[in-house]
Amino acid sequence: MEFMRILFFDVKLRVALLLIVCGSSAVTEVSAQQTKSPYEQITFVDLVRKYVEKDVSRKDSIEGIYSVSASATKESKRLFSSARKEKTLDQKDNYALVAIIRDGEKNSRDYIEVSIDKDKLLSYPIRGEFTTTVEGNVLVFKHFEPKGKILRYSLTYDEQKNSIEGIRTETSGGATYTYKITFQKVHPKTTVGK
Repeated sequence: MEFMRILFFDVKLRVALLLIVCGSSAVTEVSAQQTKSPYEQITFVDLVRKYVEKDVSRKDSIEGIYSVSASATKESKRLFSSARKEKTLDQKDNYALVAIIRDGEKNSRDYIEVSIDKDKLLSYPIRGEFTTTVEGNVLVFKHFEPKGKILRYSLTYDEQKNSIEGIRTETSGGATYTYKITFQKVHPKTTVGK
């Protein structure tokens, strides 16, 4: 009974409850308006698709949307033997979807790699940078890992296969670790010899 009397007579409490009820219904209305916009909507991934389709006749451009695969192997010498043993440590097929986009803003890079696995984010992370060499189909790739680690790969662009492939190696304690990365273009695919 005392609770009802406090609820009924305490003006501040009634105003607070009224604001909570009205505020929650206003949030529901705003989110409903965002999903039912009178304007046509476009996702970031669709925007990237439109961007990379702008001029597919350029033979030297690696721009596009790629599926990424990677593998890691370890080669070491067996104990008391001269034979070497190779072991696959990791194999990830099509584990990421990225956009490679030309970037002329910074002198240190020609292209950026943007992860587009997740849609409808407010911003998208730049996960790598590509620099082209004089040969044109040879690239240097810097891949940014969490905690500030940078992995460097030497890559080659194969226009006929619509792919970019490369390796990097590390030696530790008599073992050689080989990391291979493959970018397979999924959009737009170009055909050579038109």
